[in-house]
Amino acid sequence: MIFLYLFITFFEIGLFGFGGGYGMLSLIQHETVEHWQWLSSAEFTDIVAISQMTPGPIGINSATYAGYTAVKNAGFSMPMAVLGSATATVALILPSLILMILISKLFMRYMHTRTVESVFTGLRPAVIGLLAAATLLLMTPDNFSTPSEDPWQFISSCLLFLAAFVGVKFVKLNPIRMILYCALAGLVLYY
Repeated sequence: MIFLYLFITFFEIGLFGFGGGYGMLSLIQHETVEHWQWLSSAEFTDIVAISQMTPGPIGINSATYAGYTAVKNAGFSMPMAVLGSATATVALILPSLILMILISKLFMRYMHTRTVESVFTGLRPAVIGLLAAATLLLMTPDNFSTPSEDPWQFISSCLLFLAAFVGVKFVKLNPIRMILYCALAGLVLYY
């Protein structure tokens, strides 16, 4: 039964997840952690970290790992967890595949009409909101700790966050290098 729920859940995420992979993260987190409770918050954070480091789109990578972890946490064997991984991945990309096939010709014909341009103008703020929600959802005590629990981890996590933001946004460092720098800083600070 979990495979059916995985398929439906990730199909809906694929259908309504505007803004690419980062925009989908808040939807994936809500469904897998809060709604279905297939994953813990810490597991989801690990999935996001792994998804960012592996090649491919983060939304698809997250769905792949989330499907695997959800089925594994439900007590199934590894081959069944791999099937859960495939189910979530296919379900996530299926709406986009279907929609792109159906509307590609229509879009090319009508993309410069006022109606289509207005729709995309209205979607831009929603995409920014989804990206902001994904950022805020990852700012949890699991990732940053709290000032009362572990002040050192909280302050150093905030400083690493700010350094990564400034490094990528203003200094224009390569994001892959920034990830490696932060990983090295994590080893130095927490090991």
